[in-house]
Amino acid sequence: MVKETKDLETFWNKRARQVLLGQTIVSVNYMSEENAEQMGWYKRPIVFKLSNGTICYLSCDDEGNDGGAMFFTDKNGKHDELPVL
Repeated sequence: MVKETKDLETFWNKRARQVLLGQTIVSVNYMSEENAEQMGWYKRPIVFKLSNGTICYLSCDDEGNDGGAMFFTDKNGKHDELPVL
C-alpha cells in the first residue's frame, strides 16, 4: 500500500510539473456564471490562463463536483487575514 501511494504521488507530481512548470499566468478571473452553470456548479472558482493557452480552475474535489477555493501563503509561509481566493 505504501509503494502504491508513493507511485501515485510520483505520477501526480510529474503530471502537475508537465502542466504548470515554466508557464506564466497571463490572466486571472472568477469563472463566469454561464461557465459555472454549464459545469453544473453552484460555486464560481478562480480561473487562470497560462502562457501556453492552458486554462486552470479549482474544484472542490478530484471528481469535479463543484468549484473550489485556493489558499495561499507568502514565501515565508505567512498569510494575511484573508488567505483564500
